[in-house]
Amino acid sequence: MRFFVDDDFDLEKIAESGQCFRWEKMDEQTYRIPAGNRCLYISALGDGWFEADCPEKEFDLFWREYFDLGENYRNIRKRVDPEIDPFLHNACESENGIRILRQDPWETLISFIISQNKNIPAIRRSISLLCEACGELMADNNGENYYAFPSPSALLALDDTALKQCRLGYRCSYVHKAAAAVCNEEIDLQKLLSEKEKETIRVLTGLYGVGVKVASCVSLFGLHHLNAFPVDVWIGRILANEYPGGYPREKYAPYNGIYQQYMFAYYRSREHRR
Repeated sequence: MRFFVDDDFDLEKIAESGQCFRWEKMDEQTYRIPAGNRCLYISALGDGWFEADCPEKEFDLFWREYFDLGENYRNIRKRVDPEIDPFLHNACESENGIRILRQDPWETLISFIISQNKNIPAIRRSISLLCEACGELMADNNGENYYAFPSPSALLALDDTALKQCRLGYRCSYVHKAAAAVCNEEIDLQKLLSEKEKETIRVLTGLYGVGVKVASCVSLFGLHHLNAFPVDVWIGRILANEYPGGYPREKYAPYNGIYQQYMFAYYRSREHRR
């Protein structure tokens, strides 16, 4: 099916934004996207048009929400005054096309636990190995096989040797204990979808090996709390260099997470150009 998006929507910028680790680039315009028990091929056709290899009903029931197409990101960018905050304005304009995906909270939790002190290629590799180790073998609409992200019970059933073979390193125990917490109902990720960000961070940091940064990433990328503001090395550098007097978080609420993504991508691209 073909569909039109009258808003910011750039597949490559989303794929490179650091929020998702299983998108696979097939060619210059096409991505293969596993999500839950589904897998989508989506291509940018130009001028706001896209093509997806699924029925319209499936797209409307699942993928439209996954891509957060009900939110107007263009209007969110326009909230930033170029005279008052030229840095953030430039970041928004340079990186427009990024959207915050509505990803599965469980997959997001494990992915960002794995992400600690790893670069993106290493994160992708570890997640791929984990899916192959205990994820369900599925077939996409083209008949090609892929592995679904493993359930908490499937992951919990892996022993230490199998986890280490996924190149998790010291994160093996973090991943295993997170799976145990979900299986034992010590944490309810679906319930956190309706909680406020502060409560979400409190609950998530109660998990072994989960600090504020990972909890904030899960809040933003897995629970879609758009005001969550993860601070990593890049964002720490931005806050120090661009906002020495303090970043005006209250002013940019309730979309600080979106602005964080613009800043993160913009600074990385500027550093790359130097």
